[in-house]
Amino acid sequence: MEQPPKSPDQQPADEAGAVPHCYRHPDRETGIRCTRCEKPICTDCMVDASVGFQCPDCVSSGSGTGHAPTANQPRNVVGTALRGGDPRLVTKILIGLNLAVFAVVSLTPAGDAIVRDFFLFGGYNAAPMFSSGVAGGEWYRLFTAMFLHEAIWHIAFNMLGLWWLGGPLEAALGRARFLALYLVSGLAGSALTYAVAAPNQPSLGASGAIFGLLGATAVLMKRMNYDMRPVIALLVINLIFTFGGSNIAWEAHIGGLVAGVLLALGLVNAPREKRTLVQAGTFGVVIVAVLVTVLVRTASLTM
Repeated sequence: MEQPPKSPDQQPADEAGAVPHCYRHPDRETGIRCTRCEKPICTDCMVDASVGFQCPDCVSSGSGTGHAPTANQPRNVVGTALRGGDPRLVTKILIGLNLAVFAVVSLTPAGDAIVRDFFLFGGYNAAPMFSSGVAGGEWYRLFTAMFLHEAIWHIAFNMLGLWWLGGPLEAALGRARFLALYLVSGLAGSALTYAVAAPNQPSLGASGAIFGLLGATAVLMKRMNYDMRPVIALLVINLIFTFGGSNIAWEAHIGGLVAGVLLALGLVNAPREKRTLVQAGTFGVVIVAVLVTVLVRTASLTM
C-alpha cells in the first residue's frame, strides 16, 4: 500500500525511530518542525508562517526566503509591528515637555515674555497698517501654542486627558503614528482658531491635540467593535464644557476633533496592500488643509 508523503512540519520520528525533541527545550518531545530549517520545535517556540510554522531563529534572521526579519512579527490594527519597551513612552515625553514649559513660564521672570512671544496670535490690522503674529509671518505660533498653558487647572485637565487617552492610543497605533496624530491634530486646532477667531484673540493650550486623541479613540473603538457608550459620554461632556464655558477656544477643540477623526479613519481603514500609502496620504491631505486654511486667513488679514 502506498503511504502518503510526510508533511515537512510534522515528522514524528528521526531516522533512528526516536521521537525528536525541541531544539530549544530538549526535555520536550515534538512532532513539529520548522518549515525553513526543519529543526524540531515545540508549541511554545513555533511561530505561525504563511505555510506551516517557523522557529524563532529563522524568524529573527529572515533566512532562507529573503523575507525581512520583521515579516512575521505580530502587528497592531494599523499595521505597526509590535515591539517591546514602554507602551507609553511618547505620551510620557509629551507630558514632560508640557510640564517643563509650564514650570519655566510659571517660575521664571521670563515667563510672561515666553507666553507673549509663542502663544497663538493671529494678527491685528489697524491704521496705520499693522500685522503681527501668524499673519506677520510667525507661523511657528501654530505649533508652540500647543505647549503653553495659562493656569494650573488648565494644564491639569489637559495632561490628565493626554494620560488617559494617549497610553491606549500609543499602544494601538505605535509611537510614530501616535505622535503624528497628536501634532497634526493640534495644528488643525490652531489653524481653525486662526481662521475663525478674532485676529487679536490670543489662544494657547494642548486642547486641540487632546480632542484629536478623543476623536481617534472613538474611531478605534468603533473599528474594534467596543462599547461606544463611554467614549460618547466623554465626548458629550467635553463638548458641553467647550461651548458652555467662558474663555475657551472652541475652534481649537473642534479643529482637533475633526482632524483626529479623519486621521484615525485613514489609519484603521487603509487596505493592507496599500497601507503605508493610504495612511501617509491621509496625513498629507489634513496637513494641506491646514496650510490652505492658514494661507487664506493670512491673505484676508494682510490685504
